[in-house]
Amino acid sequence: MRALPYHTSVPKGPPAYPGAMLTITQALHDQIVAHARADHPDEACGVVAGPAGTGRAERFIPMLNAARSPTFYEFDSADLLKLYREMDDRDEEPVIIYHSHTATEAYPSRTDVTYANEPGAHYVLVSTADTDDAGPFQFRSYRIVDGEITEEDVEVVEAYVPA
Repeated sequence: MRALPYHTSVPKGPPAYPGAMLTITQALHDQIVAHARADHPDEACGVVAGPAGTGRAERFIPMLNAARSPTFYEFDSADLLKLYREMDDRDEEPVIIYHSHTATEAYPSRTDVTYANEPGAHYVLVSTADTDDAGPFQFRSYRIVDGEITEEDVEVVEAYVPA
């Protein structure tokens, strides 16, 4: 894990989530990547919800990129309101907020940081561009709190261990 301050003038303190790691099932991982590939060349976006307070990503919710842009994503405000009401009714919270980058690496842009308003969420970025010669996509996760970007490890598992 590495912490990268967004603003160089912000002193670098301890990471907001020491030892933070995203654990995600292979099925959810594959759904996120498939959505990113399907919406290419536009950016894809969505949420993975889970039971409130558990941090367990369970329900995949692909969203429409209202901007329909290869360089920007925007949740439709009506769809987002509907989603948050639905999560509230189901006692869920957004565990993962994801989107894709189509021509750059999977690293949060300034706009991504500006719109990161869920301090408890994992922000997953999938790059559908081969920017590092490591293959056709990158799948990376971050915590973004008060403008500070902290990359975290991702563990992909077949299934979650029962609590």
